[in-house]
Amino acid sequence: MPRIAFITGANRGLGRATALALARNGLRIVVASRGDASDVVHQIVDAGGDAIAIRLDVANLTSIEAARVAALASIAQKWNATTIDVLVNNAGVGLFAPLGDISAEHFDTTFAVNVRGPLFVTQAFLPHLSEEACIVNVSSSLSRHVSPATSVYAASKKALEALTRSLALELGPRGIRVNSIAPGPTATDFNGGAMRDSDAMREALSGQTALGRVGEADEIADAILALVSPGLRWATGERLEVSGGALL
Repeated sequence: MPRIAFITGANRGLGRATALALARNGLRIVVASRGDASDVVHQIVDAGGDAIAIRLDVANLTSIEAARVAALASIAQKWNATTIDVLVNNAGVGLFAPLGDISAEHFDTTFAVNVRGPLFVTQAFLPHLSEEACIVNVSSSLSRHVSPATSVYAASKKALEALTRSLALELGPRGIRVNSIAPGPTATDFNGGAMRDSDAMREALSGQTALGRVGEADEIADAILALVSPGLRWATGERLEVSGGALL
């Protein structure tokens, strides 16, 4: 039976690219997002895959519980399944500001989405994960290097990586692998599409990478596909950076 993947923030950017990549490789996809994801489902189905859409705001505990109930009902009805094999905690927010402009709301929103969200989504779906399931938490290369005005965002991603290692140890007895992936500068619509749309930003960041360019969403998606593949079945608690060699 094909494996089932649940991907948060899957209506755009890295989440969308990941949903498409996993679907192309035979996984059934639960596309979870705050916004409308029907076009992602249609794209997967038109390409011969199978997918369903679920509404989810990872910063809202009530929404997480509603998404859990809806997802389980949908996969039971559509695929006659009761478990999920791959969980990708991709939904994230980047609110960037220098120290003097950081607000409590800024801080709370960032950690609610980037840290609390993955924690409680994982908690909610843990009883429904298959034995030897895979969890991937999407971090950032900014957890390793620094840039101006990114302190809160970078701290949230570093916390997510610590969470990843702790859960890898805790869930290891069930054979569940938990890893994080740390994308570098990537041209998506994240942060208002700044990296995708600004030639000056792309040029500046390209000069900081060993490969001399910024990444594309499908390159991050392919790395996530590799992390959940049987070829990396002995890897857990790891951080895989996919940044083109940023600031080595």
